Amino acid sequence: MIDKLKPAPLAYQNEPFLNSPDGRILRILSEYQEPLARFRREQIQDTVVFFGSARFQGGAAAQKNLTTVEKNDAKAPAVQQEESLKHALAAVDMARYYEDARRLAFLLTKWSIQIPARRRRFVVTTGGGPGIMEAANLGAHEAGGKTIGLNINLPFEQNPNPYITPSLNFEFHYFFMRKFWFAYLAKALVIFPGGFGTIDELFEILTLAQTDKLAKKILVVIYGSEYWHRIMNFQAFVDAGTVSPEDLNLFKFVDTPEDAFAFLRDGLTEHHVGGLPKKEKEQEVLPEIAKTRP
Repeated sequence: MIDKLKPAPLAYQNEPFLNSPDGRILRILSEYQEPLARFRREQIQDTVVFFGSARFQGGAAAQKNLTTVEKNDAKAPAVQQEESLKHALAAVDMARYYEDARRLAFLLTKWSIQIPARRRRFVVTTGGGPGIMEAANLGAHEAGGKTIGLNINLPFEQNPNPYITPSLNFEFHYFFMRKFWFAYLAKALVIFPGGFGTIDELFEILTLAQTDKLAKKILVVIYGSEYWHRIMNFQAFVDAGTVSPEDLNLFKFVDTPEDAFAFLRDGLTEHHVGGLPKKEKEQEVLPEIAKTRP
């Protein structure tokens, strides 16, 4: 007697299939459709994306680490002492960028939540991890706004920072789908000092803008001219004829949170809010917001 067969699993409940090479297209589509559904549910219209090093700490944490290094390295070999102290001093110096990212995200969010709109405008978005990402999510959180984290599943685990709005905490497997969501909703990009990943994101957006592949105006702010001029000579591209002189107008260098905020506020208003009446334009919003620091 032939045993009765159990019903086969539905294809969309068949985990071995979904996790196989044949199920890859479904996994990719899921990393498009699931975030899209959540963004719609949370009424996110557009974003401002912050990029920068995951290795920076806030001022207090960096100073505490320096004190620990100075204390613990007293008996270490001289070469090791010098190396540890150099890194700890650099961390204290670079901590200003953490604090500036926090401040800028705070200013931007305070302004954006005052914009009369049915959906949430210019929501601060990061890669969801530590460093500059944490600082920007923290600043937006302190301002009382929602804030997005687009994390990535890596062999060396990157945990989401605690300041992301829980309903807007995402985890991606595919880098290219994560990049898609960085760019798709973005109306502005803020590039803080960082490493290979930060540079990769910057040049991807600049390439899309340069080749007219964006259906919208994206403002690009490069924060910290001292750092960026030290590691990259943008004028050399023009001098070598590899980019046009006008391509350098695709981005703007800024060095203070207040200057960055003013540039973003004015550009986002002009290109994406529809402009303000003359009377409103003459009112200075920045000092009003600047009274309340995070």
